[in-house]
Amino acid sequence: MSQMIKIFDTTLRDGEQSPGCSMNPKEKLIMARQLAKLGVDTIEAGFPASSPGDFDSVQQIGQAVEGPMIVSLCRTDDADIQAGINALQGAKNWGIHTFIATSDLHLKVKLDIDRKTAVKKAIRAIEQARKYTDNVEFSAEDATRSDPAFLVEIFSAAVKAGATILNVPDTVGYITPQEFAELVRRLRNEVTDADKVLFSVHCHNDLGLAAANSLAAVAVGAQQIECTVNGIGERAGNASLEELVMAFKVRNSYFDISTNIDTAQIYPTSRLLTKLTGTMVQSNKAIVGANAFAHESGIHQAGVIKNALTYEIMKPESIGLTFNQLVLGKHSGRAALKKRIISLGYDVSKEELQKIFEKFKQLADKKKVVYDEDLEVLIMEIRFAGEEKYELLSVNVTSGTETIPTATVVMKVDQEEKPAQASLGDGPVDAALNTIRQIVNIPCVLTSFVVKAITGGTDAQGVVSISIEWEGIKATGRGSHTDIVIASAYAFVNALNRLELLKKSHHLLEETEELSGI
Repeated sequence: MSQMIKIFDTTLRDGEQSPGCSMNPKEKLIMARQLAKLGVDTIEAGFPASSPGDFDSVQQIGQAVEGPMIVSLCRTDDADIQAGINALQGAKNWGIHTFIATSDLHLKVKLDIDRKTAVKKAIRAIEQARKYTDNVEFSAEDATRSDPAFLVEIFSAAVKAGATILNVPDTVGYITPQEFAELVRRLRNEVTDADKVLFSVHCHNDLGLAAANSLAAVAVGAQQIECTVNGIGERAGNASLEELVMAFKVRNSYFDISTNIDTAQIYPTSRLLTKLTGTMVQSNKAIVGANAFAHESGIHQAGVIKNALTYEIMKPESIGLTFNQLVLGKHSGRAALKKRIISLGYDVSKEELQKIFEKFKQLADKKKVVYDEDLEVLIMEIRFAGEEKYELLSVNVTSGTETIPTATVVMKVDQEEKPAQASLGDGPVDAALNTIRQIVNIPCVLTSFVVKAITGGTDAQGVVSISIEWEGIKATGRGSHTDIVIASAYAFVNALNRLELLKKSHHLLEETEELSGI
């Protein structure tokens, strides 16, 4: 019988800390429900002590999402532990994940404490959490740059205090697979009562080794992997959930390991995350990238036509990817639309369906066919309409070889419609964005601008992803439309709304001395 490995998903905590990937409570709840459908064992819902918004988000997820254990991250401070307890107490299945740095570098430079104090703080935090829940995970931040003997000492103390899971984080993506395997093996052999707890690993991808390190740890007895959808996370990101799960599935004869993940939900989950955060997946990303099942070489194409296994080690359908994307047109009805939305993995209310149907008809009049990607965009637009500070009402642009590009824009700010304003630009997109910046009066800097057609043909919807920065705060936005100028305007407004969300909590984040966590 194959070994069962638990999947601990930290997309909503460590993943959300990735620049531009911040989500509001409603977005995080939608993502959490999809993670439950995906089949993850644990959802790390957030860091309740970091901001009121994160507290509310963790609380909502704990109350609304069934299936996975819902966990909140806490430092070893009393206030943090209590915030985590307050956010989740009353939830059906919950736990506390507490951590403290253990490397001498972090102890001295960041925390200004000695090893003895770190052990005391860890014990106190675990004992405090155990008064309210039997599920307590302890992490030794920067474990892979810590003295292994000290890791044995603090982990042994954690087990004695009541920790049920010990997590070994490669916080800065420093270690190599062989070294990590040796470290995990030593800890499992030397930590007191190691057989009474579950060992977990949390790897970062700074050297591109997060997945390899995670697999190496599992090979020597780690029973849980902490990872994120699309591999998002601090700096170069975390171990990628889809890469690990599909490695176990495709190479099952080698690993003899299984998970509770419904792999057919991998692609829908990946797509949902990109729409919630506005951050696209690079084309050559393993498993879920646009090129993962694409073949350009004539030799490869010939082989795939004869037998897909010649150049594909997994079926696209195994991750929920379908190539039957021609779905609906202007003559399609509400019933067909609803059926297709459900097949894409979305649950919509009767009111949402009506609004989506109206927008679908408008789009179908402009296009010959409406694709799955088009529907996903409509769904997200409806779900988040009217909840943000800025709303784009109209964009009109004049441009040409003999005309200076000019854009006239009308917007709502805090639900109040503002007078139309106009600006010039080097091109129609530049003019539109300049006008929006003028209306909102935020001198942000555009740091990235990416355009992609989400379907084929000249009538395709274009998706624009924009990254902006203001006073050190970064945000990413995404917009789509058959007119690329309008798509760019939507993306910019989306980024500005995300910036507002980050601005509100930024001063609280600065006060959190160790926000980046493990």
